[in-house]
Order: sequence, then structure tokens, then C-alpha cells
Amino acid sequence: MIRDLWRWVRDPVALLTERAAVAPVFELSLWRRAVVGYCPEWNRTVLGDLATFRAAGSLSGLTPYLAGGVVHSDVPEHDERRRDLNPSFHNRSLAVLLDRLDEVAARRAPAAEFEALEWASDIVRHLLNAAFFGGRLPDRLLRAFLSPLHRPMPHPLLPRPRLFHRIDRHIEAVLADPPPGTLAAALSGMPGAAEEIRVALAAGYDTTAHTLAWAAWHLAGAPEWRTPDALPAVLDEVLRLYPAGWIGSRVAAADVTVAGTDIPAGTLVLYSPYLTHRDPGLWPDPGVFRPERFTAAGPGRPSWGFLPFSAGRRTCLGAHLARAMLRSALLPCLDGRLTQLDGDPTPRAGLTLQPRGPLGIARHRA
Repeated sequence: MIRDLWRWVRDPVALLTERAAVAPVFELSLWRRAVVGYCPEWNRTVLGDLATFRAAGSLSGLTPYLAGGVVHSDVPEHDERRRDLNPSFHNRSLAVLLDRLDEVAARRAPAAEFEALEWASDIVRHLLNAAFFGGRLPDRLLRAFLSPLHRPMPHPLLPRPRLFHRIDRHIEAVLADPPPGTLAAALSGMPGAAEEIRVALAAGYDTTAHTLAWAAWHLAGAPEWRTPDALPAVLDEVLRLYPAGWIGSRVAAADVTVAGTDIPAGTLVLYSPYLTHRDPGLWPDPGVFRPERFTAAGPGRPSWGFLPFSAGRRTCLGAHLARAMLRSALLPCLDGRLTQLDGDPTPRAGLTLQPRGPLGIARHRA
């Protein structure tokens, strides 16, 4: 019954890659039966039918960091909550934050030599603090709250009620008198705002930090892409190669057939942006860093084949904020020469996908 569990714990990416080479839909025997798919038809059905494929009982509930707020709700509550939250996280609303994010990024630009993940973790924490609280949340507390997300399993899964209570109290204090132009100001007065913000901080931290580390590493090895105009294509290609949310899950609420596979009610259903993004049928030479895929001259994104922030009605609420933070953090890196020193960018799966690392980079002023 649990024949795949040990390999899932040790190296789930290798296990998934091996099984995906045999079939686009396959079963895993973990602590419970799971069915995994990664073709566009699978993604469209699992991510589009919120009534049949539910969040309750899925993998996100295993960590207290994500077991709450809109992330863990199901329809109809999910759609109602999204309607309340979406305006605050839309690109137009976030535009007022860009100058503040740029100021933080300029102050924390990387040194002459730096380890990419350490730098990325530090700057993303400060960017989140600026975006949500205008820098008002104590950095020591925010660091204590977020640091378990970088540690190996089972640290991100352990309950920390006292720490969560402390950060909730500080979030509530900022919500009571929020700095103008922050996300706390936009969400102030909304029921459950403190929990939504706490979950958003966790969901947006290591995912963005790991993406930023990989982006800096690839920019250090590809000087032709170090321009502001090219940055969106670079980020999309990094998000394709290394989707932080490497696996997603739902639970079937009824018997259903997807991509020719019968799925009984109660089955754990997995979709994998990592497998989808490395499918050679969708992405030629999928393991190669080629930002030109995402330029105007490129082939474009295959429908339901590019899922760095999931897709459909459950698309990541913080997708625009994550892109804004990545842009702000990387702009100062474009003003000189970056050089890869040494490192291992091989992806390693934990709660999110991260570089095996470390990733040493030198930054020389032009």
C-alpha cells in the first residue's frame, strides 16, 4: 500500500519523472492512493472543476502555514472570498507599491560576491514586509515565522501555535492603523484579514525567494538577457524550469473520469507543474534555459501547459505581487556584470522547489 512512500520522502522529483516517462497519468502508493497527471487535459479538468476536485483533505492541509484562508477554502466560500480579495492583489492596485519595492531592493542589492539563496531570502522577506506593512512588522519576528519554510521536512509541517499567535497579534495591530498604500491598508476591516495575510506571507516567501535565486543564477550565466526589457521573458523561463509549486493536489468529491482514467471519490488527485513544464511534447528541449520561448517571436504558452501559479479560478492570488517583487529585486543586478562562481542549481523538492545549491555569484560594477 505504501511502496512509493520512501522514494516520495527521499526524492519525489525523481520518482515523478520516472513514472511520467511511462504514462501521462499514473498511480502512486503513498500513505494513501494517489493519481498523478500532467497533460493539459488533466490540468484543465482538475483545476477547472472546483466542485469535484476539492482542497479539503489535500496536501496543503499538512502544513499549518497553508491550512487556512482562501488557499484552503472550497466553493462556494472560495469564490466569495476571492471576490473580496482579488481587487487588492490586482496589478492596478499593486502599482502604488512599486516605488516602495524598488527602494527596498536598491538598499539590499547584492554585494560583490553573494550566495543567491541567502540574498534572495533576505530581500524577499523585506519586500513582503514593505508591501504588506510598510516595514512596520518586526523583522526578527517575521524571520522567525518564515525560517522553518526553508528547513527540511518535517519542519514546515510542525505546528507552532505560540509563534502563529504572536504574528497574528502584530498583524492585527498593523491592520488597526495601517500605513497608507500597503496591502494591510487595503485589507483592513475585512473579516479574517489577519489569517489571510499570515497565509499570504508564507505562500509568497520561499516560493519567491527560490525563484529569485534561480533567476539571479541564470542571469549570471546569460549576459545577453540582462536588460529590463528582457526580464519578463527571463522570469517566465525560470518559472517554467523551476515552478516553486512543483506539485498540487485535490481530493475527488465524486466518482469521475479524467483523461481516460477512472477516479473514485475520495482519491488524492495530483497535478504537477514541474512535469507539465518539462514535457517535451509541449516544450522542445525542456531542460534548457531559453527565455526566447516567451518573447514576441516565441511559440507562446501552450493552453493549460504553463502553470507556475496554478491556473483557473484558483490561480495564485499573489502572482502579480510575486512578479513585482522579482522585478524590483533583479533590476539592480542588471547594472553590471554578474558571474557564476560555483553552485548546483539542480532542483530539490521540499514543501516548495528549491535549488540544491549553494549558488555563488559575483557582481562587478560596469
